[in-house]
Amino acid sequence: MKIIKSSILVLAKQTACILTLFLLISAIPQTATAKENRAACKTKCVTEYGSILGKSKSGVEGYSNCNNDCVIFEPGKYKGTYTGIKWQCVEYARRWLLVNHNSIYGDVDYAIDIWDKIKFYTNVKTKKKIIVKSIENGSKQGPVVGDLFIYAKVLLGTGHVAVVTAIDKMKKTIMLGEQNYKNTRWPSDFARQVDFIVKDGRYWVLDPYLIGWKHANY
Repeated sequence: MKIIKSSILVLAKQTACILTLFLLISAIPQTATAKENRAACKTKCVTEYGSILGKSKSGVEGYSNCNNDCVIFEPGKYKGTYTGIKWQCVEYARRWLLVNHNSIYGDVDYAIDIWDKIKFYTNVKTKKKIIVKSIENGSKQGPVVGDLFIYAKVLLGTGHVAVVTAIDKMKKTIMLGEQNYKNTRWPSDFARQVDFIVKDGRYWVLDPYLIGWKHANY
């Protein structure tokens, strides 16, 4: 009889613990579902979410993220390789590298993290590690096509990343490909262009909040 009573007592305690845990979990605010997020991303859109904004010279399309606050946790992929969350700036940069160099960089929480955390790219075919350097704006090594422009966290609260897709040395302008910056239609085969100057052998890109560029020797 004592054994039965003891077993009943243990079972009652376990049931009470499970019930308490259930109530605590129920009290935690649940994150929005993908469907709810998608609905939120249909309001105050600069351009329709998922619409094509433009295409770079190498054929990499940029898509609208509706607005800078829109986040739908839907994975982007290119030929089966994960590129990031649609249609964030990090996704475009990773996809551009994948299309043009068969290379990607690792996971980052925010675009600004690319500056300090990404030390190499990985070739998805050969698995070779490609060393990546962080070059500050105002350095003697200027940007080249394929470099990633990295912006300070104060911009959009997350920083930003854009890809150098073309450079006009005569006009001293740099063409960029990107997503989730202004979410407007591209004027040509680039999202926007910025000017640069060379003074005392140093390259200064005249772009607010730009920290510098990530450069890889493929």
